[in-house]
Amino acid sequence: MQNWTRKLSITAIILLIFSLLFYWVFLLNSKSGQEESVTKVYFADNISPAHSELIQKFNKEHENRIEVIPINLPFSKFTTNERKELLARALRSKSDRIDIFTVDLIWVKRFARWAEPLDLYFSSMERENILEQALISCYSDGNLVAIPLYLDIGLMYYRDDLLQSFEDYDLLSQRLKDSLTWSEFIDLSTRMRKNFPFTYLFAADNFEGLVCNYLELLYGQEGSLFEADTIRLNTSEALRALNLLIDLIHKDKFVPKEVTKFHENECYLYALENDVPFFKGWPGLKQQYNGRIPNSEKLNGIKIAPLPHFQGFNPLSVYGGWNLMVSKDSNNKSAAVEFIKFILKPENQLILYEKSGYLPVSDLVYRQTDNPEIQSDLKFYLRLIQRGFHRPFLQDYTKISDILSYYVNLALKKEMPAEQALTQATRIINSKQVLIK
Repeated sequence: MQNWTRKLSITAIILLIFSLLFYWVFLLNSKSGQEESVTKVYFADNISPAHSELIQKFNKEHENRIEVIPINLPFSKFTTNERKELLARALRSKSDRIDIFTVDLIWVKRFARWAEPLDLYFSSMERENILEQALISCYSDGNLVAIPLYLDIGLMYYRDDLLQSFEDYDLLSQRLKDSLTWSEFIDLSTRMRKNFPFTYLFAADNFEGLVCNYLELLYGQEGSLFEADTIRLNTSEALRALNLLIDLIHKDKFVPKEVTKFHENECYLYALENDVPFFKGWPGLKQQYNGRIPNSEKLNGIKIAPLPHFQGFNPLSVYGGWNLMVSKDSNNKSAAVEFIKFILKPENQLILYEKSGYLPVSDLVYRQTDNPEIQSDLKFYLRLIQRGFHRPFLQDYTKISDILSYYVNLALKKEMPAEQALTQATRIINSKQVLIK
């Protein structure tokens, strides 16, 4: 209990520090007591190189009229949960010093209470140019409350340069493009064991990324989290999904035990350092990491493939991504919407992809790109997107996810049997209890 209390205290201190830093950014950018002719739009997000380029481009085009001021909440410093709490605190205070903010697409319902409805700002024609798989995440109670910034989709990276020494490389390369079954992947990993200590990595720390990995296996058997309106995880599909992950680590030993402490970033670093041929991830690895991490020259040998799938079922990947919302307490809503419409232009969506690897949400980009290499990659991503699935759009989804990730992680660490972990998760979620870790 003391350890748990100490963890809560440390978390509270960290969030307090983040809140003070957040307020300081606002303070530094404000000019109290001065009337300004330029409308200042404060934009809170992980400000990538692509974000910076678009902000500079917009500010130049709207010079002396609108200026977008970035508030950087980098993924390298803030976990998604810390970012979620920081934004919620800022919006709860009804501050008008935040105009646009981004949310994980699964947070939309939770943040809808603080967001400006956008139905009147975006015509039906404008919405039709947005991928429906992305736009569907932007509604709450039938109202448009967000606009997609970019889409994510689960995929498998592989080191093509490491596979070229195999005699059946041509056949293997084609099978990877089509998606291997899990049985084929396990057979391949067994064959590769003499060359590689580990053949696969996936992020398995106690966080949302682990839930995404687990749900891909559950939904990949046409399973579900639900039976009617009730969470039900003590099913054969749910147990099969969890046991596969456990066996990859403990029985087959294709995956190192360290993954139970890994987020995606640690997976990427470990894979490159240790020449792991396959690893689960999200789009944008090369654009976001090339030249910025050790062993980044090895990124040149990396290609993308669909995730393995269960025999008799179709390959399936989970959607991720981030959506833009306008604060209902903003005094600059029209200018904020103008910036969002600017981001949605196909040429600017392409900048997001080329510069930082973010998948476009503009349908036009997938059909109008002239660069053959980019066109090939976007065609691949579009195929993945067309057979993707969303996590449930529930206001309390994050509570469900926190409980599920905690117990799945315990099972992966062999600290609780798989069946017991799923039974416990089902019981606590349905009883509406607060998880005491």
